[in-house]
Amino acid sequence: MPEGVQAVEHSVESDDVVGADAPTAGRASWRRRLQFWRSPTDQPAWARPALLVVAALCALSYAWNINNTPLEPFYGSAARSMSESWHNFIFGAVDPWGTVSVDKLPGALWVQALSLRIFGFHVWAIVLPQVIEGTLTVLVLYRVVRRVANPLAGLIAALVMASSPIVILLDHGNISDSLLILLLVLAADAATRAYLTGRLRSLVWAGVLVGFAFQTKMLQAWLVLPPLYLAYFVAAPAASWLRRLGHVLLSAVAVVVVSLSWMTSVSLVPSADRPYVDGSCNNSVFSQVFDYNGLSRLGPGLGAQHGCHPASPELIALARSAARTGYNTGAIGPAADRLLHGVFGHDDAWLLLPTIVALAALLIVQRKRPRTDAIRAAVLLWSTWLLILFGFFSAGIFINSYYVAALVPAMAALLGLGGALAWERRRVRRVRVVVAATAAATVTVTIALVPGYAGVRNWVVAFAVAAGLLGVGVLLASLRRGHDSVWAVTVGPVLAVIAMLMGTAWASGVVVSQGLGSFNSPYEPAGLNQETLKSVTDFNLDVPLLAQFVSVLPSSSAADVFETSQAAGFDILATGREFLPVGGFTGVVPAPTVSQFERLVAQGRISRATVTTQPLTRSPVLLWVMDHCRRVEGIADPGPPPHTNTVYQCTPQDAP
Repeated sequence: MPEGVQAVEHSVESDDVVGADAPTAGRASWRRRLQFWRSPTDQPAWARPALLVVAALCALSYAWNINNTPLEPFYGSAARSMSESWHNFIFGAVDPWGTVSVDKLPGALWVQALSLRIFGFHVWAIVLPQVIEGTLTVLVLYRVVRRVANPLAGLIAALVMASSPIVILLDHGNISDSLLILLLVLAADAATRAYLTGRLRSLVWAGVLVGFAFQTKMLQAWLVLPPLYLAYFVAAPAASWLRRLGHVLLSAVAVVVVSLSWMTSVSLVPSADRPYVDGSCNNSVFSQVFDYNGLSRLGPGLGAQHGCHPASPELIALARSAARTGYNTGAIGPAADRLLHGVFGHDDAWLLLPTIVALAALLIVQRKRPRTDAIRAAVLLWSTWLLILFGFFSAGIFINSYYVAALVPAMAALLGLGGALAWERRRVRRVRVVVAATAAATVTVTIALVPGYAGVRNWVVAFAVAAGLLGVGVLLASLRRGHDSVWAVTVGPVLAVIAMLMGTAWASGVVVSQGLGSFNSPYEPAGLNQETLKSVTDFNLDVPLLAQFVSVLPSSSAADVFETSQAAGFDILATGREFLPVGGFTGVVPAPTVSQFERLVAQGRISRATVTTQPLTRSPVLLWVMDHCRRVEGIADPGPPPHTNTVYQCTPQDAP
């Protein structure tokens, strides 16, 4: 029986053992918990300490300068608004009044809002959940890989996950993908346990976890269902394929029930008692999820839905401006090589070549294993995960660069399994040849990925080439018959691994040292990085100014009215006060309506509105403001050239 499978069976059995001598077992259990750094008896002594070191370093990189993290203000405003009332919390309101929801399901924002309720408003309180989620993902990935292989494979996977620049960028921010990835890796762990034991409850639990992940990123969570179910259907010990298929169908029912539970509950609430559902033109959370965040990613978008008004010229110009600067990675069109160069390549491509080599080696070695072989099932799961997500991200009309962080668990798991296999067989001549060739090719990829304008390019190239030459040289020299020294079987492979990790490790160092956030990538042009740093500086400077501005206003009135909740997000995040968003995130959804806005004006709850007047806004509400309210001379809020925002003063008498 393969060593990896023996380790799996021992791990599974040990999880279910109940000691017969309860007092003695209890005392031993408490002693083990107090000595948490010690490895379990079925693992090498170095395994647990090494894992804890990796987890501590990754948590440090995620939390580095945590109180100066560049926040995404739209999601930040939603988290702060949701922390102020349970009504806003339940429905995912983006503004304190609860007029409009966030344009996605609010699962990840629930965690951030709870953190704000516990600790009060601080930037670090918003980021802390992502730091914890990212660190837990590393620990869970170690466990799921170790289940089918050994601690070395798990540790390699954890190290790759922790050192990935795009994962560090993601977890050093307030984007929902951190929780998504944690829940999906937990689902992979449950599915792995299911195909090892054949237990239906483990597979159903995997489905429940995918349903929870749906609450954070909607349809993207379902993309991992084929890998999870394929691995179970192929490898579960149940003899009958009909029985295995029945288990898969029951798990799929759990996925659907959990995924749609919150959406269904919200749909049953009268529209007058909840925020307008952003991302829809008919106030439907199902339209938000399956159209705006689903089909529109591959088609014309929200503006094509019936019930929305056309986008204003300012919004169109802002989107085009973002695309020209490169900040909007949706400007990089769909292509087979989309993720292999430029912004996306700097995020995820450093270890893609070694991943492919590891996958090929694993398939060759495992090709004659029995159907229930654990490692082959793991390879099937993670390779299908990688293939489906890579294809989806390559073909999608619009993706942000942080989306590709979802590829990293699959890459890390395959590298862990392949790396452990290569280490076990490092005395085999052809294995040394493959490792040497892979190291040389990966160094070449590293040189190609680091752009010429990057100030550290010469250092990266020098260190990668030096480590690569040493590693390849030692490995090739060891091919002489009988040459099996410590240099051949230890120093050479270690140097080759260092050479392969040089690109991703250096990119991660750049990310941490420059304090970049979720919407950045390593080696961006200096101007874009300065934008990130400036956003942090501006936020810290504007918070006291905005606090002074809202302090003289009645708590029952809005401080201002802005076109789009994106524009209002910064001020809501900074103050926790109402800055009424008009038109939702894109500015085109019918919320609030003109009649609703008129009532707010008549009640004295709206006194100031900032309107895009050059070029003219197309929002019905803001056009009403221009027709009924008084333009305030001498107060202007300039927008991005050539746009101009004009301030209007509204009084109850202005409402019909």
